[in-house]
Amino acid sequence: MVEHVAFENQAFELIGEDSMVAFGRQLAAASQGWGVIYLEGDLGAGKTTLSRGILRGFGHEGAVKSPTYTLVEPYEAEDYSVYHFDLYRLGDPEELDFLGVREYFGSHALCVVEWPVRGKGFLPPADVIIRIAHRPDSRLIEVEPVSKHGQTICDALSATTGQ
Repeated sequence: MVEHVAFENQAFELIGEDSMVAFGRQLAAASQGWGVIYLEGDLGAGKTTLSRGILRGFGHEGAVKSPTYTLVEPYEAEDYSVYHFDLYRLGDPEELDFLGVREYFGSHALCVVEWPVRGKGFLPPADVIIRIAHRPDSRLIEVEPVSKHGQTICDALSATTGQ
C-alpha cells in the first residue's frame, strides 16, 4: 500500500534585494546542505539573487553569476557542495546527458536549478519548487514541497520566518 503524504505550501512576500538574499540564507540552512531546488519565475524575477543568498548561507562571499552560458556553476568547499544550474539557454534537454549532469545530482549536494522546465525528462524530481512572482513593490515567493525533505525545508523556513 502506498501512503499518500499531503505537503503544505508556504508563501512569503519579500521587499527588496536584501530580503531575497536573506531568504536565500534561510533556505540554505533549512536545506541542511542537500537536495534539489527548482526555481521558477520570469526573467528578472530574482532567481539568481535568491541563488546568491543560498550561497551566502553556506559562507560563499565571492561573486555569484548566473551560469546562463555554462549551464552549471559549481561552488565547493570543505563542508558543502552547491551546484547552480541555469537552463534558460538549453537547446535540448538531452544536452544535459552529454554534459554528465546526472553526476551532480547523485552526490550529497544541494542542486539549485533555474528554468527546470527546459530540462524536463532529464532532471531528477525536485524536493522543493520555488515560484517567484513580480508584484509592484515586492516579490511573492511560493514554496512548494514535493518530497519529505522538501516538507522539512518548508517547515524550517516557516519556523525561522515566523509564518
